[in-house]
Amino acid sequence: MEHWTEYTRFFTALLVILDPFLAIPIFLSLTTGYSRAERARVARIAVTTVASVLIVSALVGDTLLRWMGTSLPSFRVGGGIVLFLMALAMLQARDDPVRTSPRESMPSSERATVAVVPLGIPLLAGPGAISTVIIAMDRSHAAYHGPLLILCMLLVCAVLWVALRLAEPIGGRLGDMGLHVINRLFGLILVAIAVEIAANGLRQLFPSLGG
Repeated sequence: MEHWTEYTRFFTALLVILDPFLAIPIFLSLTTGYSRAERARVARIAVTTVASVLIVSALVGDTLLRWMGTSLPSFRVGGGIVLFLMALAMLQARDDPVRTSPRESMPSSERATVAVVPLGIPLLAGPGAISTVIIAMDRSHAAYHGPLLILCMLLVCAVLWVALRLAEPIGGRLGDMGLHVINRLFGLILVAIAVEIAANGLRQLFPSLGG
């Protein structure tokens, strides 16, 4: 991953996977009855959680895979399948069981914990996002590669923070129909990303497919 367009693609892919527009209605549901200051605190903690999980996953993910005896090509195929399942849920405008279970999406009486679970993990920093950053980190061993990827992650988290801070006006302006349309569009983009990741993994596992 050396050309700058590869980093813009990574930024776009991660933004689509985290999908701030999908998080908006769940964020509003989880913070029902919260004051504006409490919602701001939840948004800040959730985004900090997401950034921490993604950066740590990018830095140590490849090492963990080697310890577990799992090859990166196999992880690419598995990650592509996870992203594809997420994309199907987005296209059908239904709850994504890969991101979170119905129980985890229910409002919680603990006003601080909802920012970490289920909002930060696994709704936002879930299997799809984690697998994406691990795969992207392995694409190059140049000195600038890791810092640029981390910068992209932080920029995505900044967009996510803005979306959560403005969740109420955005949700009110777009409405359920508008949010569903955007999520379906993101789902279509995610299908293409998932297929590409899985195909690259299959070509590495079975070199004859590349011929």
